[in-house]
Amino acid sequence: MEYLKIIAFTHKQIDLKSLGKLVICEQTLDSRLKNIQEKLNIKEIFYIGTCNRVEFVFTSKNLVDKDFTLRFLTELDMGLPEQYMERFIENVSVYEQVEAFNHLLRTSCSLESLVVGEKEILAQVRKAYEACRLGGFTGDYMRTVMDHVVKTAKEVYTHTNISKNPVSVVSLAYRKLRDLKMCANSRLLIIGAGETNKNIAQYLKKHKYSNFSVFNRTVENAEYLARELKGKAYPLSELQNFEGGFDVIITCTGATEPVITEEIYAKLLNGDTSKKVIVDLAIPNDTAPEILKKFPVHYIEVESLKETARKNIQERYKELINAEHIIEQNIKEFELVLRQRKIEIAMSGVPQKIKEIKHTAMTAVFADEISGLDENSRLVLERVMNYMEKKCISVPMVLAKEILVNNS
Repeated sequence: MEYLKIIAFTHKQIDLKSLGKLVICEQTLDSRLKNIQEKLNIKEIFYIGTCNRVEFVFTSKNLVDKDFTLRFLTELDMGLPEQYMERFIENVSVYEQVEAFNHLLRTSCSLESLVVGEKEILAQVRKAYEACRLGGFTGDYMRTVMDHVVKTAKEVYTHTNISKNPVSVVSLAYRKLRDLKMCANSRLLIIGAGETNKNIAQYLKKHKYSNFSVFNRTVENAEYLARELKGKAYPLSELQNFEGGFDVIITCTGATEPVITEEIYAKLLNGDTSKKVIVDLAIPNDTAPEILKKFPVHYIEVESLKETARKNIQERYKELINAEHIIEQNIKEFELVLRQRKIEIAMSGVPQKIKEIKHTAMTAVFADEISGLDENSRLVLERVMNYMEKKCISVPMVLAKEILVNNS
């Protein structure tokens, strides 16, 4: 791991708005990385860009100090103003050798995430690596690194509870809904077309719910979400006139006063007396308190979900020690994997050499003797030679690995 390096800009040191200026668009990624490779003598590299981190994983003999980081950002040619360049250089995190591998493992296992235990980061790292692999920016070394990164992350997610308990309000709200065992044709009113409602609606769509009516102040946004859900869109002002009935209301708007008043709720019920579900993810709540007093409602609101999320986060942090132990074991394993790989590469020419020796023996050195053999004897000899060839290829490799393991 002598030449493994990481330059990282993350949410821990840099605000997310500034971090966005380092995100590289897909169309220019290849040209920027190619420029970096050529100008800074970097052999392999891949780029990770998410909503809260931008990182460059690469191999280089260079010392990664402030001067190198300045050259690196300059050659990226992101058009950064001077004040941003200074901010990034002052707040960069640099990792080298074993520390770099440890950081990559911790990142992929979500120990470095804004929300510990979110599995999405592993998929993001794998996708980032794959894009750079296809672009020809990585080789055998990074392949070996990523194989072990994926192995480690899977062990952490399988053998610890670091990702077991959901911590996002949206996922918790969906689980509460799921526990109520609603039927797939339940009538769902979506009030508000912002990011929160989009996310919970996608959960519902994924699990085969299909009867959606979307209300929003800006009708265009309601129409966009309704198209995604194959539902119908309405202006928010038409909520009080809606006569299609409902089983579930999911609401999250930016209103400062209740959007669902007692009067509007009564009109929506249109005489229906069955118990309904309201998922209110707005702060302040979109649901008037009187509704909860006067009507039978399963009420799911954001404050109780936040409390559950807080407890779940505490449970995840308790698992950090177990996750770090798995990472520590995998770092030790990887050092052996790297040495084994060096042996494999060093001995990669052995099979061809042995084939050449066999060919020379059969066609030159012992050609006259072999030509004097009958057909059956020649076939037996050929089988013996093929067997010897396979053993001569495999035995040195096996012995070398055994010596390596025993010395370790």
